[in-house]
Amino acid sequence: MKVTLIHNPDAGDDQQPSGEEIVKLIRGAGHSVRYQSAKDDSWDSALREEADIIAIAGGDGIVGNTAKRLVGRHIPIAILPMGTANNIANSLGLTNQPVQKLIDGWPTARRTKFDVGVATGPWGATCFIEGLGVGFFTNLMAETAKGNVDLDRFNASGAKLTCALEIIRNRLQSCPASRLSVTLDDQNLSGDYVLLEVMNIRSIGPNLNLAPDAEPGDGLLDLVLASKSECDQVNKYLSNRIEGKSSSPGLIVRRSRRLQIECEGLLIHIDDDLWPEDGSPPSSPIAVDVKLSSEYLEMLTPA
Repeated sequence: MKVTLIHNPDAGDDQQPSGEEIVKLIRGAGHSVRYQSAKDDSWDSALREEADIIAIAGGDGIVGNTAKRLVGRHIPIAILPMGTANNIANSLGLTNQPVQKLIDGWPTARRTKFDVGVATGPWGATCFIEGLGVGFFTNLMAETAKGNVDLDRFNASGAKLTCALEIIRNRLQSCPASRLSVTLDDQNLSGDYVLLEVMNIRSIGPNLNLAPDAEPGDGLLDLVLASKSECDQVNKYLSNRIEGKSSSPGLIVRRSRRLQIECEGLLIHIDDDLWPEDGSPPSSPIAVDVKLSSEYLEMLTPA
């Protein structure tokens, strides 16, 4: 098979295989491969070349950015998870497996449907793979983008995740609730919330398992809302995670095909991207319509 490999050489920690090593493994499995570093400015031009499989070696950022460029093309995507969190790969059962085993399994792998969300707001209409949200987690993303939260000093992925969980736990209690107007299908869920996340997969950020039963191919979006009174149970979940214990945040998860959000003075995150891009909260009220696209992706998962 013809394979186009999109590789982020900066993903994960020093234990990840190099681009040259991944190419060797793919060729050793009997495939031809075209290598493309995601660090090149015109990296996505490689996606226009003829290929039987688009392989993505990296974390959620490059997986999402590549996948959004392939919506509607029905080219199977093979993820080689090499990031810190690997939330997308986790949702497909691709983590904790050797890279060589994943590559060797491509000829018999299943083509698994993966939904694509569409968010329409002041920015226009844009696709998302992981999810969309406002509130605490979005604000923390903005701080990280501005350099106020530094995780780069940790070399190991596990240390980065633990540090991120500790930062979230330390800051959650002081996060104010914001007034959100939320309509899920015909149900009015408006109220004061610390966090709102519309999720296509189970986890966001440092493996925050907010929607543990979410399925990326079920044709539904999972809505998670957290009020100020629910911060204690979320903090308990974070403490358990930091201590290495299995846990769940226990938040109510509602499923729907469509919802509308109205808010004022709040940042929005769409996958890994912030709106507004400069991290400054919008000065006027905004309305966001969220739904699933009629198009979908095809991900390769073990047979």
